[in-house]
Amino acid sequence: MNRTASPQRLLLVTGLSGAGKSTVLNTLEDLGWEVVDNLPLALLDNLLATPPPRGARARPLAIGVDTRTRGFDAGRIVRQIKRLASEFEYPVETLYLDCAGSELIRRYSETRRRHPLAPDRPATDGIAAERELMEPLRRWADHVLDTTDTDANRLQQQVRARFATDARAPTLSVMSFGFARGLPRNADLVFDMRFLKNPHWQPGLRDLTGTDARVAAHIAGDEAYADALERIEALLAALLPRYAAEGKSYVTVAFGCTGGRHRSVHVAERVAARLRAEGFSPTVEHRDLASPPRDLIEGAAGAGRELQGE
Repeated sequence: MNRTASPQRLLLVTGLSGAGKSTVLNTLEDLGWEVVDNLPLALLDNLLATPPPRGARARPLAIGVDTRTRGFDAGRIVRQIKRLASEFEYPVETLYLDCAGSELIRRYSETRRRHPLAPDRPATDGIAAERELMEPLRRWADHVLDTTDTDANRLQQQVRARFATDARAPTLSVMSFGFARGLPRNADLVFDMRFLKNPHWQPGLRDLTGTDARVAAHIAGDEAYADALERIEALLAALLPRYAAEGKSYVTVAFGCTGGRHRSVHVAERVAARLRAEGFSPTVEHRDLASPPRDLIEGAAGAGRELQGE
């Protein structure tokens, strides 16, 4: 067997039907695992020997196994796990999902599904038969999760806590935009920067953008600027790890001003720099930066305030 093709980690996911195997496998896939469900175990050696696509790194592998798997035999599976563990330098782990019979009966009743071992009999018969068949795997398992009192969201959190392959933060985007041209469709957090002094009405700054030092100095000179930005940055530093803990894959933070060329651009650049200093890796997008400056968009009322030095 070609060991160079082997995954970094192999996890066998098994347990009682209705105990949450699908939720676990879907969560592992979200975490970057390669997932295969109900693979005939006779094909496992071939799967492990298959190299990943050229240029792709070997991902951890999760294999779902239950009584529906072709050729299922719990004792034989345990022997195969032992053999695999002795042949590879990485550990082969087993996760067993258990659940009280009364809760499984409730779940089958609510979903109107038939138990795979009792298609024409009460679910209680299938649950009892499956528990007996699965007992060798439960005794052997490295991880046992009892999902009796666990909903899908909590089960996902438990899986993330145990099996996250790294401490990846969500893919983070910081963007600027102009309210006059519409809200960004996929923004998770939106901050309105229109309370800051508008450089559009300042002589010599209208045709510049928030990336220019003169514009940045003008915006930073607003008496509300320092306190507001510090509070926003502190809020983001607190929220982003929470998004990661909840498994959110993408987070977009959007800063808006009227036209999307000055205040929002400068603030997006500043906040992105602060987040990088905090260990995050944001990408920055300025949606409306290339739009031409227009007095009608910025509004005549704003012109009066700026020209008066407010």
